[in-house]
Amino acid sequence: MLETLSSKLTQSIRNLSGRGRISESNVRDAMTEVRTALIEADVHIDVVDEFCELVVEDALGAHVTKSLKPGEEMIGIVNQRLIDVMGPVDSHIMFVDPGPTVIMMCGLQGSGKTTTCGKLASYLKARGKNVTLVAADLQRPAAVEQLEVVAKDVEANAKGTGFVRCYSEPDKCGEYGTATGVAVDVCKRGVKHATKEKSDVIIIDTAGRLHIDDDLMHELRGIKSISKPHQVYLVVDAMIGQDAVNAAGAFHEELSVDGVILTKFDSDTRGGAALSVKRITGVPIKFMGTGEKMDALEEFHPERIASRILGMGDVVSLVEKAQEEFSEDDAMKLAEKMASGKMTVDDFIKQLKSIRRMGPMKQLLGMLPGVGGALKNINVDDKQFDSIEAIANSMTKKERNDIALLGKSRIKRIATGSGTNQTEVNKFIKQFQMMNKMSKQMAGNSMMEKMASMQQGGDLDPSALMGMTKGPTKTQSHKKRFKQRKRR
Repeated sequence: MLETLSSKLTQSIRNLSGRGRISESNVRDAMTEVRTALIEADVHIDVVDEFCELVVEDALGAHVTKSLKPGEEMIGIVNQRLIDVMGPVDSHIMFVDPGPTVIMMCGLQGSGKTTTCGKLASYLKARGKNVTLVAADLQRPAAVEQLEVVAKDVEANAKGTGFVRCYSEPDKCGEYGTATGVAVDVCKRGVKHATKEKSDVIIIDTAGRLHIDDDLMHELRGIKSISKPHQVYLVVDAMIGQDAVNAAGAFHEELSVDGVILTKFDSDTRGGAALSVKRITGVPIKFMGTGEKMDALEEFHPERIASRILGMGDVVSLVEKAQEEFSEDDAMKLAEKMASGKMTVDDFIKQLKSIRRMGPMKQLLGMLPGVGGALKNINVDDKQFDSIEAIANSMTKKERNDIALLGKSRIKRIATGSGTNQTEVNKFIKQFQMMNKMSKQMAGNSMMEKMASMQQGGDLDPSALMGMTKGPTKTQSHKKRFKQRKRR
């Protein structure tokens, strides 16, 4: 995501490297390139002009601190201004007490509104909320059926203690031209039903159009009037750039939108919508869709997005994703197995599946500082992990517990069963054994203890670190032979 904008911005700022001082001439040269990068990223021209002028004002005459180079100093200035453009944002949903909290979703047709309703329900279920989706899009063919399927999917597969249900009246659906009052009545009954069912949150999925017109707005105003939503969220496609900002402005003028949800943000290489929406419309971005799965919805944090744009990664979001997938108890048990070199193939595959649930590997690696830019032209194929899982699933339970059992005949059987070849199976075995060995070497009684000895000022033969698993070092062998001669 944001690859194009990220690469051009960082390159423009990097041109300041090697300068002893940030001066007006080199700053304005750099900002000319930044301005071009922002315009090409489809950022609103008013935002571009204001942003560039503020960065120049911040940077002019600024002496580089002793610990920083001009390029690094400039990155700090640009980073702060990017945060200011997109924020501040409170991404949390404000729940009412007593409930239920009513959220109305609106947007143009094709923006991913119905899917986003499901993603928001998944997000809420994971936080222990009971959610009811109300199918009020009676215009688009199969919209009601789609929401019903989405609700069942989230209820069955999403984590969390809450429930997710769908209220619908399929018999009220029709082709384009269904009376506005019908959708309003469905919402009225849906809210009443969800309240009786003890729902904590009600999400209303409304109709969209290919464009904004009077009929659409009339229906949305009627739904808002009858359901009295506590929050109105606008769903927009991040990939349409400037049109997303225009749509946000029009909807906000009619409905007083409380927040924007950007969909397809993982495919948005430009970033124009993310940088323009808040400053032009005054409506904050609350969430962003980062994938096709129902759990691929993230809270929008301007400071984290700014870091991603400038190639500084997003370690905080990466840690949060990991915390959702890995329990502390499981992590401790795995650490003990790895420390003893006894991790099994089952343990490994369990961790691999957890990592894959966090998102595409390229996206995860891009959250590490300095890695995003390096991955720009590299294709990270997540399907490679399918082969690894197939190899593991073709092993017997005993083989997964003790990979040393695998001989030529077993490897041939596993290759046939997994649809791979013997070379791939051998490669997996070798890498798994190497990983187990390295884990054991990194454990307490080796590297960690010796490093602690160094920190405490203890004597340490540097060569011991190089051969700590290969028996006594050369120096130790000489000492041992000398003592044996002395005894004789």
